[in-house]
Amino acid sequence: MDRQHKDVTIKGSHSRHPSVSVKSLPRRVVLQLMGFSPISLCIYPLFAAPMQDMNEPEVIRTLKLSGGVRIQEIIEGEGREARDGDYVQVNYVCRRSNGYFVHSTVDQFSGESSPVTLPLDENQIIKGLKDVLTGMKVGGKRRALIPPSVGYINENLKPIPDEFGPRRSLLSHAKEPLIFEVQLLKIL
Repeated sequence: MDRQHKDVTIKGSHSRHPSVSVKSLPRRVVLQLMGFSPISLCIYPLFAAPMQDMNEPEVIRTLKLSGGVRIQEIIEGEGREARDGDYVQVNYVCRRSNGYFVHSTVDQFSGESSPVTLPLDENQIIKGLKDVLTGMKVGGKRRALIPPSVGYINENLKPIPDEFGPRRSLLSHAKEPLIFEVQLLKIL
């Protein structure tokens, strides 16, 4: 029997039509007879799916500082830059490196914020966060990966949450890297 063509006999209709023979064709042949082929899509582009405009994805570069902190500049901000010795008002979200939420100054449900004021002094604030904030402009936003060596090496360093649960979580995982998303609101 030929592989491309098969004879089909309709059973149960012997009395009216003794034998009806139908030749079966491969799908490719049927589609080509109907006018669908890869070549027809090139010749008649209105049959092809429309091409969407492709925008280049915005690449956020990571800057690695000498202390091991990695910074991504999300929004640059405007005005003067924060320097050593300044007091700054910030909103932040702190997570462990596995993405587990630790603490935030912005309520995730209502969007209300309670910014904190931090001194840019490494004796009062974790050194990694000081490195992130130094050089930021008002309105700027940065994401940073802070290694434990420049993180909470001491329990008295800010920012420390007031609530027991976040404070315990933060200090019990002090030997893990932290991810801070920081927005600079004011330089005081």
